Amino acid sequence: MALRVAVVGSGPAGSSAAETLAKAGIETFLIERKLDNAKPCGGAIPLCMVDEFDLPPEIIDRRVRKMKMISPSNIEVNIGSTLKDDEYIGMCRREVLDGFLRDRAAKLGAQLINGTVFGLDLPKTSSDPYTLHYADHSDGSIEGTAQTLQVDLVIGADGANSRVAKAIDAGDYNYAIAFQERIRLPQDKMAYYHELAEMYVGDDVSPDFYAWVFPKYDHVAVGTGTMKINKSKIKDLQAGIRQRAAAKLEGGEIIKVEAHPIPEHPRPRRVVGRVALVGDAAGYVTKSSGEGIYFAAKSGRMCAETIVELSNKGQRIPTEDDLKVYLKRWDKTYGATYLVLDLLQRVFYRSDATREAFVEMCADIDVQKLTFDSYLYKTVVPANPLTQLKITAKTIGSLLRGNALAP
Repeated sequence: MALRVAVVGSGPAGSSAAETLAKAGIETFLIERKLDNAKPCGGAIPLCMVDEFDLPPEIIDRRVRKMKMISPSNIEVNIGSTLKDDEYIGMCRREVLDGFLRDRAAKLGAQLINGTVFGLDLPKTSSDPYTLHYADHSDGSIEGTAQTLQVDLVIGADGANSRVAKAIDAGDYNYAIAFQERIRLPQDKMAYYHELAEMYVGDDVSPDFYAWVFPKYDHVAVGTGTMKINKSKIKDLQAGIRQRAAAKLEGGEIIKVEAHPIPEHPRPRRVVGRVALVGDAAGYVTKSSGEGIYFAAKSGRMCAETIVELSNKGQRIPTEDDLKVYLKRWDKTYGATYLVLDLLQRVFYRSDATREAFVEMCADIDVQKLTFDSYLYKTVVPANPLTQLKITAKTIGSLLRGNALAP
């Protein structure tokens, strides 16, 4: 019996999973509620993702080679001098990136369904199928027509508010709120952001994260994020970043306002039975940097590769233990990254004094090189012992000054 897999959600996680499964000849259903969805997102992707996921040049709106870190007291640190000529951070619009990945998966054989999943019936035995209940929107209606689909495996890639996660009782997690305005600037103002992105820190823009001005195709994305406990303050925090960047945004026109929950740590249960969670549904957004796109796509692909391998390319139905191999591989590869970035956020984002220390530390060339190499290629290349000692000493020095200045 041929394996049938439903992938719910067609963002980077879902589409990457569906593409991998379809390439292996596994019958794959890719279900997406809104085909023109534009998730509010900074849209930054590392250079390694362009190569790993074979992204064409037109997907990248801007190639950022310069960054400004701006402290609570508006001290600016320029970052980017360590980059080589062919190195950059890619800035993309999610509707463009997601559409490309989804269309590619469909061309490779995934069956695309424009539908909203509203129910998942769990099997009574280890061999019974899962039954998905969804509203089919292929007729163009918002309500859609009720449909069902039976499959052997389900991959939940349906975001932070995952209905698949709720259906399998995957457990909750803390989440942050991202709020973003897309602002079209006058030509002279837009030229300033040609290959430059800005990150602002301070209690006025986020008590536990950072705010950003990221360049896109014909506009800038201006936004902030904060934990759920502070969500009532999100508009005030957005006003804070608008005020801090006011001179550079003068004359701009708001063309879109967006908000969305962002997970802050993995869910307690990411595999239950023959259901696996990936991307935001699993909670794969990093602390400190808030990065999610690459890790979403990577988790979708890794999960699907495990299914292809352990199902013998669709010849057998994988078990829960088989799917948990994906979790073991994921945690082994990226677990330390999440722990380190969680620690950085706890240490440096807890007061304006420690944020000043953090920005000061970012001025160091060795710190910049290590940070960019880690981000662009998702590998940490150890510095030579002398350089490592120097970075450690500067980090400790910055922390001591931050703590000494903290109230």
